[in-house]
Amino acid sequence: MPNFSIPLSGLTSEATALSAIANNLANQNTTGYKDTSVLFSDLFYQNLGTTGSGDPIQLGSGTQVGSMPSNFTQGSVTSTGVPTDVAIQGNGFFVVQDGGVTSFTRAGDFSVDSNNFLVTSNGQQVLGYPAVNGVVNSGAGVAPLQLGAGTISPPTTTANVSVTTNLNSGDTTGTAYSTPVTIYDSLGATHILTFTFTKDAGPNTWNYSLGIPPGDLNAVGGVPPTGILATGTLTFNGNGVLIGTGGGAGAPTYGVANIGNGTLSGEAATAATIAQTVTMTATSATTFSVVGSVSGAMGTATVGTPFTSSQLDFTINAGSAAFAVGDTITVPTTPVALGDVKAIPITGFADGATNQTFNWNTLNGTTPVVSQVAAPDSTSSTQQDGSSSGTLTDFTIGADGTVTGAFTNGKTAALGQLALASFADEQGLENGGSNDYTQTLASGQAVVGIAGTSGRGTLAGGSLELSNVDIATEFANLIVAQRAFEANAKAVTTFDQITQDTINLKPQ
Repeated sequence: MPNFSIPLSGLTSEATALSAIANNLANQNTTGYKDTSVLFSDLFYQNLGTTGSGDPIQLGSGTQVGSMPSNFTQGSVTSTGVPTDVAIQGNGFFVVQDGGVTSFTRAGDFSVDSNNFLVTSNGQQVLGYPAVNGVVNSGAGVAPLQLGAGTISPPTTTANVSVTTNLNSGDTTGTAYSTPVTIYDSLGATHILTFTFTKDAGPNTWNYSLGIPPGDLNAVGGVPPTGILATGTLTFNGNGVLIGTGGGAGAPTYGVANIGNGTLSGEAATAATIAQTVTMTATSATTFSVVGSVSGAMGTATVGTPFTSSQLDFTINAGSAAFAVGDTITVPTTPVALGDVKAIPITGFADGATNQTFNWNTLNGTTPVVSQVAAPDSTSSTQQDGSSSGTLTDFTIGADGTVTGAFTNGKTAALGQLALASFADEQGLENGGSNDYTQTLASGQAVVGIAGTSGRGTLAGGSLELSNVDIATEFANLIVAQRAFEANAKAVTTFDQITQDTINLKPQ
């Protein structure tokens, strides 16, 4: 008698295949869905005997579903423009959590909930590495990522200031020009820093003063503050190029011998190369040589005749009294220094902010940004690196999962980093529906880390991974399964007919 269980096992298996194909087709638009295949295996065999050569004669007992592996090949990635959407390109799964239960998903259609947590469409919290003050610690454990609009960017204290300014070479002595720059303290409060440039009597020389409103500072010992933070001198060459932000001559030292009426006045630097010291030594009763320890001889001065240095702005007011040979006048000088004016302090803020220092950057690289040519006093640009506090307005997700936020104060900072999990055997994962997988003994423990490392894929922010179901393939599989089902059904009807014919052999 025929064994009905054989075609019935085929019907059962093919029915499972048809259901799997139908499920694939139903999920062809499901985000991150992975196509499922149905693989058959034969059942045990009945040994009917052996051939004359000893080969076994066996009869199979039908078929069964051997496995239903998921196809974890990459689905198409499409751009959505939604900042919370993210697609995995390559291996890996997002790590999500709900009520302490951890699961894994390929679907990156996330959103931000009322508590500012990044969540899945099912409300599960997305896990990653949180950032503290804009720094992600990937060595710490994963935790729910909070990326909402309540995130605050702290203020930044101004540490560098720059003004691109021209000072009119035609201005007369005493002419002043001022330009303001807004700077920030440690609390994010603003202060108006004013640069004031005053034309000096010396050629190509300006005095500068930097100050903030006195009311922004506390009184010291009952003395009201002036608000002046720094003063100094700017020196330009004959082409109007800044060559020094400091330098000049110190107080002269007179020798113990008879120095006649030799006195000095107007010590100020006017050139890029000046002597470290200037020594005037009487060489006769009426003359003395002027020697610089760096620049060499500066000339010869004669008693009764004013001597003006071309390298150092000073005048020897020599009277008619004779000098003795060996009389000396020594003037220590500081070479003109071209560089940024650094470490300008601000202390005692009235609003309680922390004391701070900032640099006035007079150079852009090696090029001065302050000039002196025959053009109106003007400032073409100002720059400073401080900021007030800001609130989150938007964020983007990078290839390594770093979530970078943009704030109202113009700053950007890392808010966290999405984590990806990988498994020794992806086929061992248990599909729990709603795009979720859970780990099993077969899959092994999840290995959680950063995207783009240890074989994990990268991420595409503002995009989603589509289902990898191929409709043409599924239709072909559907036809094959249908024909197989029909063949097994025909076997059942054939067996039924044979059974009826056999029964009818009984005599009436």
